[in-house]
Amino acid sequence: MNSNDEPFWTGKPDAAQFTRIQDERLAKAQEALNRLLAVKGKRTFENTLEPYDEILTYLDAAGQQAGLIQEVHPDEAVRNAAEKASQKIAAFATDLSLNRGVYDALYSLDLKEADAETRYYVEKTLRDFRLAGVDKTEETRKKIKALRDELVLVGQEFSRNIRDDKRTVIVNDSSELEGMPADYIARHKPGPDGKITLTIDYPDSLPIFSYARNESLRKRMYIEYNNRAYPQNMAVLDRMIAKRYELARLLGFSNWADYITADKMVKSGKNASDFIDRVVQASGAKAASDYQVLLKRKQQDVPDAKVVNAWETGYYSELVRKANYDFDSQSVRPYFPYDRVKQGVLDVTSRMFGVTFRQMKDAPVWDSSVEAYEMFEDGKLVGRFYLDMHPRKGKYNHAAEFAVRTGVEGKQIPEAVLVCNFPGGEANDPGLMEHDDVVTFFHEFGHLLHHLFSGHHQWIGIGGISTEQDFVEAPSQMLEEWTWDPTVLQTFAKHYKTNEPIPTALVKQMKRADEFGKGLQVRRQMVYAKLSLSIYDRAPSEVNTDAMIEKLTEEYQPTPFVSGIHWQNAFGHLEGYSAVYYTYMWSLVIAKDMFSQFDKSNLLAPGVAKRYRNTVLVPGGSQPAAQLVEHFLNRPFNFNAWQEWLNEGS
Repeated sequence: MNSNDEPFWTGKPDAAQFTRIQDERLAKAQEALNRLLAVKGKRTFENTLEPYDEILTYLDAAGQQAGLIQEVHPDEAVRNAAEKASQKIAAFATDLSLNRGVYDALYSLDLKEADAETRYYVEKTLRDFRLAGVDKTEETRKKIKALRDELVLVGQEFSRNIRDDKRTVIVNDSSELEGMPADYIARHKPGPDGKITLTIDYPDSLPIFSYARNESLRKRMYIEYNNRAYPQNMAVLDRMIAKRYELARLLGFSNWADYITADKMVKSGKNASDFIDRVVQASGAKAASDYQVLLKRKQQDVPDAKVVNAWETGYYSELVRKANYDFDSQSVRPYFPYDRVKQGVLDVTSRMFGVTFRQMKDAPVWDSSVEAYEMFEDGKLVGRFYLDMHPRKGKYNHAAEFAVRTGVEGKQIPEAVLVCNFPGGEANDPGLMEHDDVVTFFHEFGHLLHHLFSGHHQWIGIGGISTEQDFVEAPSQMLEEWTWDPTVLQTFAKHYKTNEPIPTALVKQMKRADEFGKGLQVRRQMVYAKLSLSIYDRAPSEVNTDAMIEKLTEEYQPTPFVSGIHWQNAFGHLEGYSAVYYTYMWSLVIAKDMFSQFDKSNLLAPGVAKRYRNTVLVPGGSQPAAQLVEHFLNRPFNFNAWQEWLNEGS
C-alpha cells in the first residue's frame, strides 16, 4: 500500500503530533511552491502544473483533516489544535491565491496540446486566481489577505459557538412526555428530583416537535432549539457580514452576493434572487392549501383557533397524516433500527454502482464509536470512509459529509467521513430512526460516494466534489428517492423484533402522507435562502438580521412570526454557504430532472445507475456542472419534474 493510502488517522495523533503533521505538510507545500517559482525558461506542465498540483495535495490533506478534527475529536485540546492548524492552512492558501508569480507561471502554459481535463483545470484555476484578487495592486492584495485571515477566525468562532451551546429543556414529570414513542421515554429517565432533562440535539428535539401532546413542552423546545448560540453569535454574524462586504468591494464587486455567485451555475446575485422569486411564486397556492388543512385540524382541538404557530406545525402535520392519510410516523420507526439502515445504505448503493464495502477491524479512529470501511471495485481498493454517527459532547451536532483526502489516480485513494447524530450506539438501544433520518443517511452517503467516485483523476485540482457549489447537493438529493421505494426499503427495513419487512402498503401510505406539507416546506426553505442572500446583497448598514427574518416570515409563511427567537445565530450555512443557500432548491430542480431518467419500477437496476455514476459523479470538477447534467439527460435541465413533484397530491 502506498504510504499516501494509509488511513488518515494512522498513529492516532495527540494535539502536539497533529500540529506537527500539518506543519510538515505546509513545509512540503512551501518546498513545491519554491520549486515552481524557481523555474527558468519555458513553462511546462512538468515544471509548473505538477508542482502546483502538489501544493494543492498537501493543502487538501491538511485543510480537510483539520476541518474535520476541529468538529469531531473528543479531546478539546486536539480540537483546539485543529482550529489553529486550520488558521495556518487558510493563511497559506490565501497567500497562494494572491501570488502573482504563480498566476503568471500558470498563465504562461501552452494549452494547445493539453487534454480536455488539463485545459479545463488550468482555465478554471486562472479564473479562481482572478476572483481571489491576484490582479489587484500589492497594497490591495495585502488588505485582501488580512480580511481573509480575519474571516477564518470569525467563521471558526461562529461554528464553535453553535457546537458548544448545549442548552437543555427540563420536563417536570413524565406526564409531559405524553404522545412520545415508548423507546424515547425509556431513554429519558427522571433524575433524583423526578425531572427529566432533554437536550436540543436532534434525537431529543425533533421527535418532540412531531409527537409531544404537551404544547408548552413543544414551545419551550422550539424556543431553545431556535436560540442556539444566542446571543453570542449576533455580533459575530454582524462582523462576518461586514468583513465579507469589505472584501467583495476590494475585489471589484458591488456586494458579497455578486462575488460569491460569480463562479456558480447561477452566475449572479440577481439571478439567484430571481430563482428564489420563481420558487416562491410556484409554491404559493400549495403552501396556502397546506396551512388551511393544518388550521382546520387544530380547530378540532381549539375551536376558536385563528392561527397555527411554528411549534405546532410538526405536531398537527403528524395528526393530519394520521387522519387524512391513515399514516402514523411512529408506525415505521420499528422498521428502521440504526444497524439495519446502515447495512441497507451499503447494500443498496453497492448493488446500484457496482462496488463492494468491507468493514476494517481495528482501524485508527478518533473515537471508539467510529467505524471504518473500504470500497472495492473489481477487487481493487478505490476508497475508504468512516461513519461517526451518534451524538457526544463536543461533536458537530448536525449531519454532514467531510472529505479528508481527495484521491489522485495512481497516487492516493480518496477518504471521507460521514458525521451524523442518529439514535443508537448504546447497549440495549435499537436506535429506532425516523424515516427523515433514513432520508438524511442516504443523502449524506450520496455526498460521500460522489467524493469517492470522483477521486481518480490525474490532477487533485479537478478531483473530488470540486464542481460548482450550486450543483453539489443534486446527487445527494436524488439518492433520497430510493428511501421512498417499497422494493428498495424491503431489502433492509425489517422490524427490529419480528424481522418482518416493512409492508408495501405502509410505504405507500408514508409516501402519500409525505405529499402533505410540501408547500410549507418549500416556503420555509425560501425564508432561509432569501435571508442567506439578503444579508450579503447590500451594505452592512442596511442589514438587521432579526428584522429581515420577521419580514421574510410574514411574506413567505402563513405561520406567524415567533418573537424572541434568533435562529440565524445557529444557521451555520450563513458562514459555510454564505449567500448561496438557494443552492439546495436549485440542486433539487436538477435532482428531480435527473431522477426522471430512472426506471421507477426497478430502482435497483444497475444500468442507468452506472451511466449516471460515470457521466455525473466520476467527472468531479473536470467539466462544468451544466455540461455533466446535459450529457446525462441529453438536453439541458428544466423545471418540469420539480413542478410535478411540488404539485403531487394536490
